[in-house]
Amino acid sequence: MFVNRTPNYVSAVVAGILLMLSYATAQVPETDKRYVRVGTLQTKINAYGSERAYNEIYYEGLQWPADYLYTDNSVIERQHFGCQDFTDAQHQHWDYYCVQFSQAMARVSTYPVVHKQISKFDLPAVYVDGTDINAPYRGDIDEIDPNLISDRMVYNVVNTTMGVTLTRRIFAFSQQYHDNYYIKEYTFKNTGFVDYSSNKVLNATVKGFRFGMGIRYAVSREGAFSIGDGQDWGKHSWVTKRGEDYAAHANDKLTEASPIPQWLRAGYSWAGQASVNSFDNIGGPYVTGTGRFRAPQFAGHVVLHVDKSTKDKADDPTQPPTLGWHAGDTWPSGLGDMTQGSAPAQADMYRMLSGVPYKGLGHPTQRMDEVYMKSNPDPESVHGDVGGTNIWMTFGPWDIAPGDSIVLVLAEGISGLTHEKCDTLGWRYMQAYRNSSDKGPFVLPDGSTTTDKDVYKDTWIYTGRDSIMKTFSRAKRNYDLGYQIPQAPLPPPLFTVASGGDRISLSWDPSPSKTNSAFGGYIICRATGKPDTTYQRIATLGPTATSFDDVTAQRGFSYYYYISAFFDGSNNTSNGANPTGQLVSSRFYTKTNQPAYLRRIAGQSLSDIRIVPNPYNIASPGMQYPGEPDKIMFLNIPGHCLIKIYTENGDLINTIAHENGSGDEPWNSITSSRQVVVSGVYIVHFTVTADYVDPVSGALKYAKGETSIQKMIIIR
Repeated sequence: MFVNRTPNYVSAVVAGILLMLSYATAQVPETDKRYVRVGTLQTKINAYGSERAYNEIYYEGLQWPADYLYTDNSVIERQHFGCQDFTDAQHQHWDYYCVQFSQAMARVSTYPVVHKQISKFDLPAVYVDGTDINAPYRGDIDEIDPNLISDRMVYNVVNTTMGVTLTRRIFAFSQQYHDNYYIKEYTFKNTGFVDYSSNKVLNATVKGFRFGMGIRYAVSREGAFSIGDGQDWGKHSWVTKRGEDYAAHANDKLTEASPIPQWLRAGYSWAGQASVNSFDNIGGPYVTGTGRFRAPQFAGHVVLHVDKSTKDKADDPTQPPTLGWHAGDTWPSGLGDMTQGSAPAQADMYRMLSGVPYKGLGHPTQRMDEVYMKSNPDPESVHGDVGGTNIWMTFGPWDIAPGDSIVLVLAEGISGLTHEKCDTLGWRYMQAYRNSSDKGPFVLPDGSTTTDKDVYKDTWIYTGRDSIMKTFSRAKRNYDLGYQIPQAPLPPPLFTVASGGDRISLSWDPSPSKTNSAFGGYIICRATGKPDTTYQRIATLGPTATSFDDVTAQRGFSYYYYISAFFDGSNNTSNGANPTGQLVSSRFYTKTNQPAYLRRIAGQSLSDIRIVPNPYNIASPGMQYPGEPDKIMFLNIPGHCLIKIYTENGDLINTIAHENGSGDEPWNSITSSRQVVVSGVYIVHFTVTADYVDPVSGALKYAKGETSIQKMIIIR
């Protein structure tokens, strides 16, 4: 059953049920988006039926790992329908007719009519000191269906002037072994609908129907900070493919015991060398900083199923006929007005959907990297297209009679070295980068060693090839099992974090999965300083627990938490879909992005006031608050006071009203005009704004209007 987010519950349920039977025709803005934020891979899905990542500021989407900032990998997914011998709704005949899915072509040749996100359960409420931090994300979900086969599903329907309606069902999973890919089911149905309405205008067989896409990845936005020169739009991304022998293995059974089959029908990308760089930029090492590898991602698609025909729904092992590479922005232009004047471009596009590279800049079946990488370290030099390189795949042809349909299923995934590995390996690489006499030895993934720092780096980065194929293998197993993978428990529906004077208190409502015999309890993890960092497990609690006090927190530090419910592994004993053992609910349901603090009780006298660190020295990170390099704390202060910060010359640079009753107040070294302060001596003036009476003795400790002056030194 669907529960639709409308005031009228009964009408909402009826509308939801009707949606599953067909779909309600409506006009959906082509700019509409749905954000999927439940696993380590998070993204947005566009209403017009394909994906372009640019949001006028940066390329947004396919964040992996989504725990961290700037890990977007998406650039563009060009998607087209094509057919032959076609007569349109205006009775014009076309030798070739093609439809492009893009925002620009909406209301010209494509018409989005449904776009919504369905969830298996409601988003938990997560409160930090009274603020529900999940509130901004509640709009992600349009409907609740507890029987949904995945944790989230984006349901998208687009009519086209070809009379073929595209329906996309995009499934997202939050179980920890399946949360870095999406399974995307495409249905191409000859409905005869040619605009926003459900009026059947066309009633002829669509002949020679083909579907194709070109996908380009940045791999990744953060990596582009290191690589530069257009890598934020994938200018230097390599493309490869697998699965040439898929037909010989189509009936092989995949298990976790042999999880990396190279015969799956797949194509993927990663960041290559930019010729403008004098250093080996594979993996995007942060050579001006910590050395951390910023571009470990391998991103791509795997084909899970393609109907043989409208009548034979068995998988066709000969599909797709095109799976290779194509130059990034080299595509037929002139489809825009869909008039007879666009006929040459329509013919070019259909040829491209048939596997003919446009302007010869591509190959329908080639492993681009294996052919060109040794002689052309920069992939741009292969084709000269500054747009980069696309994974190129096309499907068909089929004849689709009125009312008939074709279904194909893909999975899109991203994998590679973990963030922690990128940190530790990158730091070792940087030591050698800065010291030319450092020849290691450097330990490689198989335990052998090398004296070459770049061989060390690149060998570790290229383990991502196996990682992405393992991801594709799990997606294929998930599909083959009818999406019946072992399930993790549901997260607690309410999670509360409260800052306190001697502890940070966590409480939660029991997981709805608590009655399951496999239910084991809860895991609590904590990060210090910032939310986009490594979390440490601080507690494992039994199934009846509903609260936990963090008494190990230290004053002045910012803390972030998440809670996961877990199954003990008794429901995950087969290695068919994933490794056996414990399964946990996704941290992204309850992960906090607002800090909690160990609050200090108000100081007992003005003479107790302390400024930490003092002096503040930017060159001494060990004397700063982790993750918050500009933070200065005023400790043991009155619970209600006005804090004014002056330069040594008496210029007022900031005023802070402290009114929360605690003895702590942070300052981020910023003036009231949002400027970072410079080195110097500063005067801090505290004025009590309310009497403070000792809660035990009743004695007046300090009175409204009393003041205290402190000095501090800042060295930047």
